Amino acid sequence: MSISKDIIKQCLMNKQREIDEAEIINRPIEFEPNGNYVIVGVRHAGKSYMLYQRVRQLQAEGKGWDEILFIDFEDERLAEFQTEDFNSLLEAHLELYGKKPIVFLDEVQNIPYWDKFVRRLADAKYRVYVTGSNAKMLSKDVATTLGGRFFILDAYPYSLKEYLTAQHVELKEHWQYDSVQRSEVKRHLSEYFYYGGLPEIISFKNKRAMLSSLYQKIYLGDICARNKIKNERVMNILIKKMAESVKQPLSFNRLKNIIVSTGSPISVPTTIDYVDFTADSWLVLPMENEVGKLTEKETQKKYYFIDNGLLNLFLTNPDTSLLENMVAIELCRRYGKDNVFYLNVDKEIDFLVPDAKLAIQASYSIREQSTKDREIPPLVKYSKSHPDWQCFLISYDEETTEDGINVIPVWKWLLS
Repeated sequence: MSISKDIIKQCLMNKQREIDEAEIINRPIEFEPNGNYVIVGVRHAGKSYMLYQRVRQLQAEGKGWDEILFIDFEDERLAEFQTEDFNSLLEAHLELYGKKPIVFLDEVQNIPYWDKFVRRLADAKYRVYVTGSNAKMLSKDVATTLGGRFFILDAYPYSLKEYLTAQHVELKEHWQYDSVQRSEVKRHLSEYFYYGGLPEIISFKNKRAMLSSLYQKIYLGDICARNKIKNERVMNILIKKMAESVKQPLSFNRLKNIIVSTGSPISVPTTIDYVDFTADSWLVLPMENEVGKLTEKETQKKYYFIDNGLLNLFLTNPDTSLLENMVAIELCRRYGKDNVFYLNVDKEIDFLVPDAKLAIQASYSIREQSTKDREIPPLVKYSKSHPDWQCFLISYDEETTEDGINVIPVWKWLLS
């Protein structure tokens, strides 16, 4: 039975009111004026609010609701919505306003053949914006299905700047020299460091419980259910080991051996598939060795987690891992996850960004001489062979210079 147009009109009008009244943290996104977009990312990364932000931008340019169609397919009134109802959606807006709209489809993944409808809209010269859960809408699937018609936009958790804005912290000019504001930033940094920056998590007091619930949705829904994994225990062991090894390259064979040692037989090909599933769900961000051979690039990756709060669920002494993971997330956000590498030749450098000519070490503290001896010499050597690169070390709260290498507090770097 088809959804009535009256129900669709009610959903359209209710959503308009909700967006008009929403408090939106503007994120640094530049939309192509005539582009079509699919926004992908981990659950609760704020994909819907990125659409809200785009609606506000269009309204600022003079567009009214008569030119914008926004539908949320998680509205329970649309629970029976089927493929044949897509035309009713366009007809309902036309009956209300008589104009061809810019179309926003939020959480559209549960509607059969949504992609064919979206392609038809693009072919008919509609401008279209789409979000969907990673359980049924992976970026690689979208790229295959929609071809060159759409930009794929990656949604990350809040940066520290966005997190502070969400906490109503307004940084004044030269704030870093104001002891009161500096203390306020460091206080919020501590919470951001341990609980991450997922927009829908930060308002909860019991953040760890909410993060645990979110992980279960990703683990059971986006990974196990989507990929029809029957042995959920094996997948859980694999994810836990990836978390514990977040700073180190991790081979498929090593992962396989660890799982086998727990009494769960698994092959290397299955291990590879399971690792790919975690990346597809946006739970982890794989990172290649910049100078490795092709086989090493594929089999000796580092795996960082998309959010410090999710990673922290698995750790007992988390500080060093969380610091490096925080830097990894920010670099991927700034430069794109396919443009950030690590370097492992004779000594390791944690992060290289060739396009930006950046070489970065991440260390929670370098007060111990043994830590300095491990972290600083590789940067010194690299800076001498690459004099036009920026080479520095990011710590949690230390600021100094060691052998010509600048040591920068993570809060200062994140807010630069």
